[in-house]
Amino acid sequence: MESPIESYLRSLHTEISQLRHGLPYSVGPASATIDPDNFGICLATVDGYVYEVGDSRKEFTMQSISKPFTYALALSDLGMAAVDEKVDVEPSGDPFNEISLAAGTGRPANAMINAGALAVTSLVKGSGGRSAIKRIVSAYSDFAGRDLAVSEKIFEAEFRNSDRNHALAYLLSSFNIIEDNPTAVLENYLRQCSVQVTCRDLSIMAATLANSGTNPVTGVNVMDIGPVERVLSVMMTSGMYDDAGDWVSHVGMPAKSGVGGGTIAVLPGQAGLAVFSPPLDEHGGSVRGIATSQRLSDEMEMHFVRSARAGRSAIRASYDIAASPSGIRRDDDAALTLREHGHRARVIELNGDLLFAGTESTVRAIAGLDSAVELVILDLRRVGEAGGVAHRLLPRLQRNLAVAGKELVLVDREESLKDLFAAPDAKVRSFDTRNAAVEYAENRLIALHNPGWSPPARVPVAESPAMSTLSPDDIAALESRMQTRTYHDGGIVRRVGQRFGGVFFIISGKVNTIATGPDGARVRLSTLSAGMTFGELALGSEDRQETTEKAEGPVEVKILTAEAIDELQEEDPRLAVELWRALTRDAYTRVDQYLRESAVRVRDT
Repeated sequence: MESPIESYLRSLHTEISQLRHGLPYSVGPASATIDPDNFGICLATVDGYVYEVGDSRKEFTMQSISKPFTYALALSDLGMAAVDEKVDVEPSGDPFNEISLAAGTGRPANAMINAGALAVTSLVKGSGGRSAIKRIVSAYSDFAGRDLAVSEKIFEAEFRNSDRNHALAYLLSSFNIIEDNPTAVLENYLRQCSVQVTCRDLSIMAATLANSGTNPVTGVNVMDIGPVERVLSVMMTSGMYDDAGDWVSHVGMPAKSGVGGGTIAVLPGQAGLAVFSPPLDEHGGSVRGIATSQRLSDEMEMHFVRSARAGRSAIRASYDIAASPSGIRRDDDAALTLREHGHRARVIELNGDLLFAGTESTVRAIAGLDSAVELVILDLRRVGEAGGVAHRLLPRLQRNLAVAGKELVLVDREESLKDLFAAPDAKVRSFDTRNAAVEYAENRLIALHNPGWSPPARVPVAESPAMSTLSPDDIAALESRMQTRTYHDGGIVRRVGQRFGGVFFIISGKVNTIATGPDGARVRLSTLSAGMTFGELALGSEDRQETTEKAEGPVEVKILTAEAIDELQEEDPRLAVELWRALTRDAYTRVDQYLRESAVRVRDT
């Protein structure tokens, strides 16, 4: 099933593709052809998932997007103090290629403008038999998770058109900011700008910054958190040059643009965004890249102020109902159906706020469920705030589920979040408890995969599963010792704390087993129906009843009372042994189910 985020990105891509203004960067090899219609969007999460739309695998040059990554390498090599001696961290408010150095010191304002980037490149030295540029490209490759390379043809074209940067390099050298040969430094800088990447590469590089320096796809720790923190800080204030203030206000993510058509933005702790589109605005930024970033920040709530509280997955637990069934005891036929098809109903428990990270992890988990899943139970009881991104994507998710032939079921006691799924073409059921939702899902699976099954309205003692190992004569002898009792809806059949009162055989109706949870609330442990038994487990608790049994609707039972059992043991020891053997086999089946359910059941009120 398609993720709502993928469908959203596809529609956004289609819409922003209509933007036609801006011109591509003109410097390049004579043979190079630039298609202004190229347009790709990639969003990489910090757990390594990448959403891709459009021209996500087409290569282009990094250009100025290289600057923060070389800055990170220099910081990692030398430390902040040594780098700060050569390059400041202040916003310049100037265009990227402005010749502006601090009076007296010649120190560039920051590492994102060309003057600062040249100074930073000069700080990266060769080591371990590798030249400075090889170390730089190797670092980029670690950030991207694959081997990257310099386009020598593009480098040569850039070098032929580098008079202004050449002047900057020599000016920096005159202040001793660049201590090496200025032309050699310029060549390294232009080569780093000429590294070929794809939109996908850049999204993973951005996600590596978002993930505190660890590549989320490869798991390689590329950079320590200290350099990453500094790089993101400077990107936030200076990455978009003289457009930085507007960017922070409207997008609110550390970012960097490049005249090759790339744009990256970083949502720390959550995701990296990359956009590729060659037409540029007057600031040298991609027209479509900026428009895409603004829309995503607004509609997906990726501005750092809004997203700050949502840096982790909202998924608390995910399991199928076979692992944690309802408390309804089924007959053998229905139980077999649920054992075979229980994996087709999935419970996903959420917690926290549904802002960007929480909503993204939720829709990705559901969209990625196995195709065999037919029902999704979304437990919303621990969800706090649901932001605009949830209101935008969750109705899409519901519609996608319906189109795929899957049903969405909610657990929302207060029904405070039900409006998130108010899609007019797909009604959604909501239940107060997880147990009730699972019971509904079980009934749906039985109806879908065992359509001929229906619960028996009446089961005589002779047909009770607990009696299946006894002969007809033994069953008749036992039934002759039983009493018949009836109860109205809500009637108490057995109360907690009472002494062992015998073994109850349900002839018709349903009986709920109720206990008190740790918080004092009453919890329904199970619902027993015709053909099932209860009461014998009290023998394992100092003959005291540990639960209350309550009639649901009219109920008829047969009781082999405690007194009748005592008489049976005295008068027919053989039959008494056969009875306990049969009841023990049935009880062990139930205890096994209780053990699997208890952790979920106690917290479900």
